[in-house]
Amino acid sequence: SRRCGLAAGRSYSGGGAYPSVSLSCPLPGVPKAVFAAAEGRERFETRVTVLENGLRVASQKKFGQFCTVGILINSGSRHEAKYLSGISHFLEKLAFSSTAQFGSKDEILLTLEKHGGICDCQASRDTIMYAVSADAKGLDTVVNLLADVALQPRLSDEEIEMTRAAIRFELEDLNMRPDPEPLLTEMIHAAAYRDNTVGLNRFCPVENTDKIDRQVLHSYLRNYYTPDRMVLAGVGIEHEQLVECAKKYLLGVEPVWGSGQTKDVDRSVAQYTGGIIKVEKDMSDVSLGPTPIPELTHIMIGLESCSFLEEDFIPFAVLNMMMGGGGSFSAGGPGKGMFTRLYLNVLNRHHWMYNATSYHHSYEDTGLLCIHASADPKQVREMVEIITREFILMAGAIGEVELERAKTQLKSMLMMNLESRPVIFEDVGRQVLATNTRKLPHELCALISEVKSTDIKRVVTKMLHKKPAVAALGDLTDLPTYEHIQAALSSKDGRLPRMYRLFR
Repeated sequence: SRRCGLAAGRSYSGGGAYPSVSLSCPLPGVPKAVFAAAEGRERFETRVTVLENGLRVASQKKFGQFCTVGILINSGSRHEAKYLSGISHFLEKLAFSSTAQFGSKDEILLTLEKHGGICDCQASRDTIMYAVSADAKGLDTVVNLLADVALQPRLSDEEIEMTRAAIRFELEDLNMRPDPEPLLTEMIHAAAYRDNTVGLNRFCPVENTDKIDRQVLHSYLRNYYTPDRMVLAGVGIEHEQLVECAKKYLLGVEPVWGSGQTKDVDRSVAQYTGGIIKVEKDMSDVSLGPTPIPELTHIMIGLESCSFLEEDFIPFAVLNMMMGGGGSFSAGGPGKGMFTRLYLNVLNRHHWMYNATSYHHSYEDTGLLCIHASADPKQVREMVEIITREFILMAGAIGEVELERAKTQLKSMLMMNLESRPVIFEDVGRQVLATNTRKLPHELCALISEVKSTDIKRVVTKMLHKKPAVAALGDLTDLPTYEHIQAALSSKDGRLPRMYRLFR
């Protein structure tokens, strides 16, 4: 009592209200603090309930005042084969506009603001996701809003016209950006899966912007926005409470487009084709200013990997981390990937290369491992040779230290990303949408730890037997032919044919 009483009182700067209370004692009249505590492994398990209409409800506990809740739909650009390309792009832009209950986007934002909430919609090749982060006490309002946004959008003529303008602007911006990675990603998918599933354009083509209207959107929504293709996922809320809200707002609800029989659902499996897509483009004026980015030619070479449902997905993820890479001016240290192969073997040895980065795209039925490289147009031939050689070297000797570093970095990145509540939400939703269950982080870390160098060699050997997919953007005067790139990838050292190198 003497320590916390007047006798022990000391004056602290900024503590004028309680001048006689020690910092080691609770302040009088302040509620007792509640701290997060582990409650056994069951605290981290994802709970899943399937409603009568086929809708899945998934939740994950997480300490905190706020929650993230959203609806994920098995829809996206890969399902547009029987429709006009660009519908998913339109739906992404039209999300959280006026609905049956809410007269405008402003009204939705004001409703969320009362619960400290924000909203977002993202459309990818295989998923459309509507998400809200808000105070957990406003869960009922949030689920009501999400149900209305997904199933009762007004899609007024004015909103569709504004969306057309927004998409046209985005397409112009996409072609003018100094960073061509989004454009190259579209091109490599189109080359790898020509005219099918994940090879279909994620962005609305300019010629389709005037063709997409409410009738076209309703036709698509009628087939793909069905309860059996949806997951209501939540992080930071009680499962029973989320299930009750789902029953209240998503069970037996008649969508605005009606509930007719679905007939045009595309269930195609991705067909890897390989191939090349080239876009000749003057990159000299992409970045003007006092310190302009030099004119570069960008190449992306990819090979088919595997789906995220296969066991080989984990070795491919480790391989992607082992390749790593980045920009030639990337700052950081070992945690940034400075010991990855594309830094050590490419960027550190060839100062004229501006970028060498590995990417791994994985879907429910296929995957694509790519390397993106950038250099001066006059050195394109040598750049292609260096990148193809790195693909060949993947099947060579792998050092124990190198492998352990890649596995540790992958586990570290996984756990660091899962510190974020919206990331946990997306992980829960996507896994449940694809598999009806969720692998927990400690299970994934255990699988990563089990990867051996023989696993890497096995998956690479299988990958190298496939035709390459190539995307090229910029001045392509010195770009080797597709046949020469294919020949280089099948050679032992990844070099272009000798006669080609001598006389090109």
